[in-house]
Amino acid sequence: MPSPEPRSTRPCPCGLGPSYADCCRPLHRGRRAGDATAATAERLMRSRYSAFAVGRRDYLLATWHPATRPGSLDLDPDLTWERLEIRGTTDGGDGDRAGTVEFVAHHRDRTTGERGEQHELSAFVHEDGEWFYVAPRG
Repeated sequence: MPSPEPRSTRPCPCGLGPSYADCCRPLHRGRRAGDATAATAERLMRSRYSAFAVGRRDYLLATWHPATRPGSLDLDPDLTWERLEIRGTTDGGDGDRAGTVEFVAHHRDRTTGERGEQHELSAFVHEDGEWFYVAPRG
């Protein structure tokens, strides 16, 4: 089962520092508030990581580009997402139409206690004023 949504005072799973309530939760609920907007590819990557951490499958699908979006998405209920490490970005800011974010997402298996990580260079596109995740880049 995905992790329960963090209390409003708990740090956001994305690692930016503010509470989840003031950081990624507004995006996950379809609202844009202050600097919680996904104004960059990196910000979208962070909000998507938080969505994995709190089990927001709907948000993950909504922010996946329609050209590469799967028909459904199953989240592994045994994984606890523990930490996001951003290794670097290329483009993905104001005025850019595309960008990449290299990250390492650290997790732990609730059943076995084993730790693991997902290392990816993700591609993003900016269309109609919004950033979308496209796919891992080779």
